[in-house]
Amino acid sequence: MSKRKVFASADEALRGLVADGQTLAVGGFGLCGIPEALIAALRDSGAKGLTAISNNAGVDGFGLGMLLETRQIRKMISSYVGENKEFERQYLAGELELEFNPQGTLAERLRAGGAGIPAFFTRTGYGTVVADGKETRQFPDGHWYVLETALKADVSLVKAWKADEAGNLVFRKTARNFNPACAMAGKVCVAEVEELVGIGDIDPDHVHLPGIYVDRIVVNPTPEKRIEQRTVRQGEK
Repeated sequence: MSKRKVFASADEALRGLVADGQTLAVGGFGLCGIPEALIAALRDSGAKGLTAISNNAGVDGFGLGMLLETRQIRKMISSYVGENKEFERQYLAGELELEFNPQGTLAERLRAGGAGIPAFFTRTGYGTVVADGKETRQFPDGHWYVLETALKADVSLVKAWKADEAGNLVFRKTARNFNPACAMAGKVCVAEVEELVGIGDIDPDHVHLPGIYVDRIVVNPTPEKRIEQRTVRQGEK
């Protein structure tokens, strides 16, 4: 059964899964740990009217930025919205909906969705526009809290370093970021990995996300791994 999780290409892995109007949770932080091949395949699928839950929207021409250029994303549920001129242009022109979240709140909303928790209270955002229209409550500690609802997705697209054929995933360093939470929040999860190994080749203590959360796997051994900004110190003259 585990071998049926492995697909030959990103296009095949998304076939029959993605459709117009869906909500997708996409892992990654900036350009770190993003499912590059799956995003490109999603673009090629032509699915439109999408709601994308992701920390940010990539950059112009790469990552989720590709889907903004093709106008396939209708709404973003995200935290950091900088470094993307097309995102800015569409939002300011009223062409793109944005549900803005403090970064920790976004992570917890995804985690809650995967854990079956419908909502939670947080101090973050109280007294700001983030709390507009939301229930607030004062607790015995004297502080005011904002009620935030959980996030769930029709499909999750995540990126891992290594997987076995059962879908057990290992993430590498900071690429772990939002990926596990996105994976658990989706009804169906597709994982893009750099290396595929046999069942039993990953020490159980090294598994970051159990295969029960992963439905499909595609191998992309040579991702671009772009760096958003490179800052170097000028040498002394």
